Amino acid sequence: MKNVMERRAVIAGIGTFALLALTGIKGVFATMIEKIDMTEQEWKSKLAPEEFRVLRKEGTEPAFTSPLNEEKRKGIFQCAACALPLFTSAQKFDSGTGWPSFFDVMDGQIETKTDFKMILPRTEYHCARCGGHQGHVFKDGPAPTGLRYCNNGVALRFVPEEV
Repeated sequence: MKNVMERRAVIAGIGTFALLALTGIKGVFATMIEKIDMTEQEWKSKLAPEEFRVLRKEGTEPAFTSPLNEEKRKGIFQCAACALPLFTSAQKFDSGTGWPSFFDVMDGQIETKTDFKMILPRTEYHCARCGGHQGHVFKDGPAPTGLRYCNNGVALRFVPEEV
């Protein structure tokens, strides 16, 4: 009887694993990212003042100030603090909001938390490697996700695709 129960438990575990794989739940199979842990002073010495304010103090840059808002070339958008790839150019769209916007993120590259700074709750997202504040995600984006990752341009670096 014990062996039967053990086999059922194993089969149930495999079934759950397979179900997660088949449903495509985002991040389930993402590689674990090694975290970067630096002091505030180390970040201040590494980042420009506006980068530090946005990435480490969860600030927001003024709308329509980032050249990345108009970036149209193929490539990758990386975290400005640690170079972790966050978005592809294929995920970018013009939201008209004045900030670089994306309808999806590279799998497993961000972490989210609830932000109450504007009284109503918003979903804030950060780089999964260094914890750098990137922006907020809203449910008013285009298909296929319906999401808009509204990113601070100063929190990103663009690396064009090699031709």
